[in-house]
Amino acid sequence: MIPFLKMHGAGNDFVIFDARQAPLGFDTAALALIADRRRGIGCDQVIIMQPAEDADVFMRIFNSDGSEAGACGNATRCVADFLGQERGGAWFSIRTIAGFLAAEILAPGLVEVDMGEPRLGWDEIPLAAPADTLHLRLSFGDAAACSMGNPHATFFIDDFAALALDVIGPALEREAVFPERANIGFARIDAPDRIRLRVWERGAGLTLACGSGACAALVNAHRRGLTGRQAEVEMDGGLLRITWTAQNHVLMRGPAVVAFKGEW
Repeated sequence: MIPFLKMHGAGNDFVIFDARQAPLGFDTAALALIADRRRGIGCDQVIIMQPAEDADVFMRIFNSDGSEAGACGNATRCVADFLGQERGGAWFSIRTIAGFLAAEILAPGLVEVDMGEPRLGWDEIPLAAPADTLHLRLSFGDAAACSMGNPHATFFIDDFAALALDVIGPALEREAVFPERANIGFARIDAPDRIRLRVWERGAGLTLACGSGACAALVNAHRRGLTGRQAEVEMDGGLLRITWTAQNHVLMRGPAVVAFKGEW
C-alpha cells in the first residue's frame, strides 16, 4: 500500500505521492488509472515528489491521461503547503522539468508561487513554425500564445454561453501549430483588473482551475492592452491573483487545500 495525499488549488485537484525515499515505478497506464475518477482515486494531475540536490523537492507532474506536464502552478502551491506542514518554514524551492519555481507560504493554506518569466517567442512556446504569438490564427479564431512552462493559447471572448468547450477544446489542443499540444484558455475581460477564465488543459480536459493558464491569460491580456499587470482571475473553482512584475516574473497567489489522505 502506497500512501497519498489528495489536494486541490481552486478546484484543480491532485493526487500527491512521496517518492523521495524510494521510486514508485508507476507507468503511464498506472498513472492514468490513478487519475480515473470512476476506477481510481480521481484527479486532474498525479504529482510525484522526488529528491532534488539543488531544490527542496523535484516535482513530477502527470496529466490524467498519463502524459507529463512541464509546470503546474496550482500543484506547486499544494506541494509547498505540504513541505511547510512537514518541516516548517515559509520559502521553498521546487524543481520541475521546466525549471525552478519558488514558493512562499503567506498564511495557512495561502501560497504564492513565482512562475518565472513568460516565454513569448514562437520557438519558446513552441510553435511548429514562425508566427505572430500575439495574434495567432487558429481554427477558432485569433489567439495570443505564450509559455508558462507549458504552451498556452488564450482566446478573448465576450460570452461563454455559446462555447462547447468539450468539443472545441480537444481539437484546438491538437492543432498542427502545436507540436507538443497546448492548453487552450477562453478569457472574458470584466475589468482592467478582473478576468473570467475557463481552460481546456492538454491531457486533462476542462478543469476547474489552471494556474499556468491563469498566468498566461494575464500576460496575454496585458500584451494586448486589455488589462494592467495585475488581475484577479476567476475560474470555475475559485480565484487566483496574478501579477506580472516589472522584473518580468509572473507571481500567482491562491489557496492550497487538503481534501483527504489515503492509500493506493
